[in-house]
Amino acid sequence: MFDNLSEKLGGILDRLTRRGALTEADVDAAMREVRRALLEADVSLDVVRSFTEKVREQAIGATVVKSVTPGQMVVKIVHDELVATLGSDGQSIDLNAVPPVAIMMVGLQGSGKTTTTAKLARRMTQRDKRKVLMASLDIYRPAAMEQLAVLGRDLDIPTLPIVAGQKPAQIARRALEAAKLGGYDVVLLDTAGRTTLDEEMMSEAAEIKAVANPHEVLLVADSLTGQDAVNLARAFDQRVGLTGIALTRVDGDGRGGAALSMRAVTGKPIKLIGTGEKTDALEDFHPSRIAGRILGMGDVVSLVEKAAANIDAEKAARTAERMRKGQFDLSDMREQLLQMANMGGITGLMGMMPGVAKMK
Repeated sequence: MFDNLSEKLGGILDRLTRRGALTEADVDAAMREVRRALLEADVSLDVVRSFTEKVREQAIGATVVKSVTPGQMVVKIVHDELVATLGSDGQSIDLNAVPPVAIMMVGLQGSGKTTTTAKLARRMTQRDKRKVLMASLDIYRPAAMEQLAVLGRDLDIPTLPIVAGQKPAQIARRALEAAKLGGYDVVLLDTAGRTTLDEEMMSEAAEIKAVANPHEVLLVADSLTGQDAVNLARAFDQRVGLTGIALTRVDGDGRGGAALSMRAVTGKPIKLIGTGEKTDALEDFHPSRIAGRILGMGDVVSLVEKAAANIDAEKAARTAERMRKGQFDLSDMREQLLQMANMGGITGLMGMMPGVAKMK
């Protein structure tokens, strides 16, 4: 994600940092290039205009600290403004309510709602130690309910039994009753989508919300749709009232315009990003870390978190000891390569290391 934008911004800011002193003309020229890079990344025009104006104001009036060059100061200003645009503080899913906490998933068909529902259920079960019930409210798409049931069986997470002939609002009511009776902490409601925004879908989503009174309403949006994702978020927020956004397919999106625009345009935080097809490929959205990745500064905190989650410390210690004794063999090497693959592979890891993103 953000590969194209990262490369272009990196080049622009590198040229600035090599300059000993910056004139107003230098800053203006750089901001024109930044504006072009953001627009090519499919960032909303209003967001681009606001972003470049704020950076220009601060860069021209910046008090330069003696230990840094003016160019380095501009890099810091751009970084801080990126963090502000992406949402300053990262916000996670709020489970601070009387159980069962209802979380409603909304979005267009094909955006990845059902898969994201299963990913979120897996994470809450394994990481947060919550008892989760999944319920499919999609009575329109063929085999939609069966798809969630299959994912539930694969992950060993309960799904609401399918009852033919029920309307989505009735299924939502039954899911909440089952969750109360079963002592569940969280109930995830996977609603139906359509190929386009329509009144029928919005009315149905509003009816489900009235019945379930969800603590969180998450819009699942495909980051590849760019500007359309922003319009979608605005439309859903007006009718249903969103509490957050889950961006899917960010691993296939080299531009990242949707992520940069959505928070600024809708005011709703991006809470989750889907980084792959596997059920463990779901991450919290941290604006400061993402800004660091965009500017090639790396993301050491996320790297350490991934290592802690995927690497068996005892096994790693045994491997290190075998290497020290000269007993390291192909089986040990295979084990290390598998652990690296689980963390996102060499490309994923290098993208989180400071400075590596700028290497060709």
